[in-house]
Amino acid sequence: MPDDRVLLVKNEREESELPGPDLTRRDARGVRGAGIAEETQWQVTTGPILDTWMYHITVADKNVFIVTYGCYSDGVGEPVLSHDSKEIGLSTESEMNGLTLPGGYKRSIATTWFARLRETDRSRSGS
Repeated sequence: MPDDRVLLVKNEREESELPGPDLTRRDARGVRGAGIAEETQWQVTTGPILDTWMYHITVADKNVFIVTYGCYSDGVGEPVLSHDSKEIGLSTESEMNGLTLPGGYKRSIATTWFARLRETDRSRSGS
């Protein structure tokens, strides 16, 4: 993703979330980048696992195991909205608090991903 933004989609519950495959529907090996490309038409290289957590979807009364990981965009152009999502867009770190975003995603993005990017920037600049 662009260094200062993350790609988010809005689901039918009006929550923002990271795009990617539903691991309960397919073999988890090798599907992360393919699932994002399938959902958004963006080619990505997957990076490190950032976090894992359980999320309870109240309207469906089910628990979902979430694995979040960093991704780097391999292409150019705008992401494409799929039939699975209501909205798609790139968000900055400062925009995270204004979004309806489950706490696990906020932790994965703000605390882990953006912190990791800042550390990488500091290392590159020698600070």
